[in-house]
Amino acid sequence: MVPAEGSEAHAAASAGAISLRRYLLLGILLPVGLLVVINTVSLYQQALAAVNTAYDRTLLASAKSIGEQLEVSGYDEQSRLRVDLPYAALEAFEADNQSRLFYRISSLNGEMVSGFAQLPFWRGRIPAKPPYAALVDFYDDVFQGEDVRVAVLLQPVASPDGRAMAVIQVAETLELRKTLARKILVDTLWRQALLLAVIAFVVVVVVQRATRPVRRLSAELQARPEGDLTALSAPDAPRELRPLVDATNEVMGRLQHLLDHQKRFVRDAAHQLRTPLAVLKVQVQSALHGDLDAPAALGEINQTVDRATLLANQMLALAKVEQLRQQADLQAVDLAQVVRSVALDLSPLIAEKDIDFEIETVPAAVHAHEWMLGELTRNLLHNAIKHTPAGGTLAVRIVTDARHQAVLTISDSGPGIPAELASRLYQPFSAGNVRHGSGLGLAICREITQALDGSIALNNRLQRGRVTGLDATVRLPLLQDGSK
Repeated sequence: MVPAEGSEAHAAASAGAISLRRYLLLGILLPVGLLVVINTVSLYQQALAAVNTAYDRTLLASAKSIGEQLEVSGYDEQSRLRVDLPYAALEAFEADNQSRLFYRISSLNGEMVSGFAQLPFWRGRIPAKPPYAALVDFYDDVFQGEDVRVAVLLQPVASPDGRAMAVIQVAETLELRKTLARKILVDTLWRQALLLAVIAFVVVVVVQRATRPVRRLSAELQARPEGDLTALSAPDAPRELRPLVDATNEVMGRLQHLLDHQKRFVRDAAHQLRTPLAVLKVQVQSALHGDLDAPAALGEINQTVDRATLLANQMLALAKVEQLRQQADLQAVDLAQVVRSVALDLSPLIAEKDIDFEIETVPAAVHAHEWMLGELTRNLLHNAIKHTPAGGTLAVRIVTDARHQAVLTISDSGPGIPAELASRLYQPFSAGNVRHGSGLGLAICREITQALDGSIALNNRLQRGRVTGLDATVRLPLLQDGSK
């Protein structure tokens, strides 16, 4: 059930996650689309302003044309304006029959002279800086229910008979302006839509090509058989993808190492535990048949159980070393304190064999796990006690050398290492005496020292060509100042 639930959770997470292509498309097209919208609005407003400026200029021209037809008699307040202006005179300023023009000519005080009386008289003010070299004002209004644009021109009128100021208003309906504005808007939107389509196409093509190595790697991983943890080969992967490929290969290498270790552990455990269990079964059957008396049978069974227990404990210790190596939660530990504590635990064995024991240590802080150091010391010291004859000598020393290493040396007075065992000294299950050991002790010691970036060496101690004992030397890097 657990794998099924995990698969469902992975499927749900995959369904909710956004793809890289969609993320890139949204990340590129959304800002570009927003910029295009802003640019479209800006272009439309600028174009509309340009249209208004052009048609306002036409309105001003029509107002000036009307002003040229004015006549005056009298001066100032006593002046009278007159004009003979048929509506056909304004048709030249009406474009394409889409817009209509209305005009009103008034005196400065608002008295109607000619034109459309319904057109409201201008009550505004000439801007301080008119857009043209004339006393002109432009404004929007409503006339006869239609929106209009109005140009107001203050036109001085003079003749030999008088002088006055005329107010000329010319209003134009907005059909042509709106038509042109819509055309400008449609053209702008069409061009911007085409631009967006081109950008989207380019982005899709580029993203498709950029993500091709990712899809290829994904397909390669999915096509792999179960248990295949070989390194990925991606020679054409872009530089941005190389860290991911390298990290994946590193993880797969660690997984392969763990898998190999697990397979080796299961294989060794099945092979090594089979023998003591088979021996134990034979011994029990022999005791049941009465081949041996009870004390002798129980003694042999006890020895077999002890060997099986030692084997199981050491195999579990070997597995724990690998587990701690992967966790890498190492701390500052005083090697001397751990060694003295282990020596105290094993002191009954030392006293039982009446061994002359000597220990000399100096503080040596190393970056390690306390259990690792304890297991390392226990295996080496236990082997030394086992191989030291009764009444022999055993010395433990810890010093520091010039290479910033803590050097642990355990010197016994045993027979040393036989030449036939030296070549397979650290191989699992290669004990010199299978009846008194499992052959895992030195393998555990080597795994621990390697996990701590140290080394171990076992050398026979010679005196006048004769082996007088064995020196087990462990070197571990000292904890540097400021290290954690």
